[in-house]
Amino acid sequence: MGNGAPGRSGRVVVTGIGVISGIGIGRAAFLDGLLAGRGSAAPVTAFDVTGFEYGKVCEVPEFAVDEERPHYGRATQMIAAAALMAVEDAGMALTRLRAGRGLIAVGTTEGEARDVDEMTTTEVNKGLADLDPVLARRARLGRMPVSVADDLGLEDVELVTLPDVCAAGNYAIGYGLDALSAGEVSYALVGGADSPCRKSFAAFYRLGALARDECRPFAVDRTGVVLGEGSAMLLLEPLETALERGALIHAEVLDYNFNCDAGHPTRPSEERVTQCLRGALDNAGVSPAEVDLVIAHGTATKANDPMEAAAFTEVFGDLPVPPVAAIKSMIGHTMGGAAAHSGIAAILGLEHGFLPPTINHTTTDPECPVDCVPNRARRAEPKIALVNSLGFGGLNAAVVLKRFDRQAEGIGS
Repeated sequence: MGNGAPGRSGRVVVTGIGVISGIGIGRAAFLDGLLAGRGSAAPVTAFDVTGFEYGKVCEVPEFAVDEERPHYGRATQMIAAAALMAVEDAGMALTRLRAGRGLIAVGTTEGEARDVDEMTTTEVNKGLADLDPVLARRARLGRMPVSVADDLGLEDVELVTLPDVCAAGNYAIGYGLDALSAGEVSYALVGGADSPCRKSFAAFYRLGALARDECRPFAVDRTGVVLGEGSAMLLLEPLETALERGALIHAEVLDYNFNCDAGHPTRPSEERVTQCLRGALDNAGVSPAEVDLVIAHGTATKANDPMEAAAFTEVFGDLPVPPVAAIKSMIGHTMGGAAAHSGIAAILGLEHGFLPPTINHTTTDPECPVDCVPNRARRAEPKIALVNSLGFGGLNAAVVLKRFDRQAEGIGS
């Protein structure tokens, strides 16, 4: 797959949204959570945090795994559930879906890392002979897109797992856009999922990246991020196909851009992030002046936020930086699902006329001079959104989305 291409053949739109998050399950509930500025950080219940001084996680206790499907773990079941939601949201008949050639691209950071945690504990305390073979089989990342195809009964489908850490959701969207633009598939189910475990919690804690209480992006008193769990999936289709079947179109995916710093394992390069964002706008044929909303990576760490704000300032130059929202303040850092959750937040803002908020905000850090839409969603009419994502290892990915206006397109309501 390429790295974004001006003058794509054919337009690609989002017709289905499936989402599981700490602020809501399903498109309508997630929308309500964004509009309400709802938070979801709470004391950890999913794993033992004894010995840690502090730490919360944005869990989704309402999501219960299906015990009749032990061959799929929690994150895998979440991605399958979100994919089914996206198909149903799109009003796509399963017979039609099964008749077409499709793509399922799932981004993740750790997949079923909770199972790995459990197996590690068993090996240390009891020995290899006591390992559960069911957990061992379902820990493979490749099972995540398989679960989607399995649940939906899809056979003529490309299955891809993208382990591009915290930028994985945007990588999946870009992969789907390329496949559709090239005419390789007739639809693409793309997104990401993760469910934090003790290992990831401990890693972020040791890095000094976890918030002591709440996630406060761009605030002077920010102390870090809160981990989150969930999944987010988008159904992408060619515009002509969506119009032909009378689908509700949530937004258009204009283009994307990827690059890699390869300079530091956890500290992105401002220069390379700037290049990635500019490249996404150039590929999409969008000028900085046309952007109405930016969804930031926004981890609320001391290092990330000033760097990201500086990159935005460079991209927009003499223009005011558009409002910059950071939804990790609400749903936590969903890692492999983070960029896809951000994309859905942007799409809903474009579709329903509002800017998602950055909650828990106190006073903006002078080093982060952006309008972060503090604490409350803001009514507006954004037309173009730029979604930024950054992953460990220097993986940068940005996606450009556009509101779909049926009247402007000359299409009846």
